[in-house]
Amino acid sequence: MLNQTRDPEQLGLSAKGLARTYGILDEAVTRGELMGASLQVSRNGMALEPSCFGRRQLNPKGDRVTPETIFLVASVTKPIVVAAAMRLVEQGKVSLDDQVAEFIPEFANNGKQDVKVRHLMTHTSGLPDMLEENLSLRAEHAPLGVFVDRICNVALLFSPGTKISYQSCGIAILGEIIKRMEGISIGTYLSRFFFSPLGLSNTTLGVMERQDNESDVRIKGRKCEYGGQEATTWNWNSDYWRGFGAPWGGMLTTVEEMIVLCSVFLNGGRVGDVQVVSPATVDSMTKDQTSYMPGLSDSDKLSRRWGLGWRIGDRASSTFGDLTSDETFGHEGATGTVVWMDPVTDLSCVFFTNDPEGARSLRPRVANALCSALH
Repeated sequence: MLNQTRDPEQLGLSAKGLARTYGILDEAVTRGELMGASLQVSRNGMALEPSCFGRRQLNPKGDRVTPETIFLVASVTKPIVVAAAMRLVEQGKVSLDDQVAEFIPEFANNGKQDVKVRHLMTHTSGLPDMLEENLSLRAEHAPLGVFVDRICNVALLFSPGTKISYQSCGIAILGEIIKRMEGISIGTYLSRFFFSPLGLSNTTLGVMERQDNESDVRIKGRKCEYGGQEATTWNWNSDYWRGFGAPWGGMLTTVEEMIVLCSVFLNGGRVGDVQVVSPATVDSMTKDQTSYMPGLSDSDKLSRRWGLGWRIGDRASSTFGDLTSDETFGHEGATGTVVWMDPVTDLSCVFFTNDPEGARSLRPRVANALCSALH
């Protein structure tokens, strides 16, 4: 874990500005607009103690969020899986311009033979975000291998490298490459080479048994893409989904352990004495990769910049706020989570909520208040 302090001045943050940030979240909980949240920031290798708000359970009288609360972080999982695949690149086992079919021959079905590993990491592969049968497969409690088989048989939506289109299917295929190259699941790989070396005992990709301190997710509406409250056997709160270990969105962790993972990408792949990826990998993952792709339109290059797994300087949506630098990189998750790191100010933010609708407007407001507290 990072060294922690209660004094924001040690991080160059004003106490008044930080209190304003916390007030935004307190008010949202009081008004019933947010079920629960946990927030932690770090700078220059030191973290503030987490601040927690609201409750972690759907029951209105349920337990409150604490620093030990484990959140389902959804797509914040993606860059961590990309980092795992980049370890294979470091070791000379994979190249970014290798065709995916070299590792998964059946992936070439339906004209996908030109998709490269690079395309999977930058959302330029042409794969759909989700399978058409995504929800029905979940309702059947299909295992991950079935999803991979179906992805191998889909047709592309566009030629690789000609468009940026967010795609969870590509990250699923990255996980399968790791499985075939290393002979272990992506969840086991991450535990062995990332989570355990960093001392992250509450971070997993999928869980065998639910933990007492896991947070529920508030899911509103019967048409929610990931299963409304009536889909109790396969939605975000189900044992099936928590144990599924989706490479595109199944990681569970706490803010204190996520802030350690963030530190990896601001410190050349190292936390303390533990080096999990190389400085060269961090540099490649956190710099703009898509602006240099010749097949992309100017519109894509300007509006959606991607590194490898990380979104860069997200000006199109204010996900990382309006006051972070253009070098900021991070990712959000559909369960109401976001992480971002600004290398210009060396400020990292882990903001987990369990309330997707409540988080939507809060993520940029919290980021703006934090940036304003810097001095």
